[in-house]
Amino acid sequence: MFDEENEPRKKAEGLPRNLEQMSVHELEYYVTELEAEIFRVKEDIKKKKDVFSQADQFFK
Repeated sequence: MFDEENEPRKKAEGLPRNLEQMSVHELEYYVTELEAEIFRVKEDIKKKKDVFSQADQFFK
């Protein structure tokens, strides 16, 4: 029923990056990008948990 949730996902393209060739400025920008992506993912997790919680309350 939910097999797609259990299938391994592809790695994000271009990750992990080769840090050896990046300047300090590029590394700082990369960290900023990663932090923004982490925030976006956490927000999506929160939304999905809220939906599950609402569905749980509805079907009790």
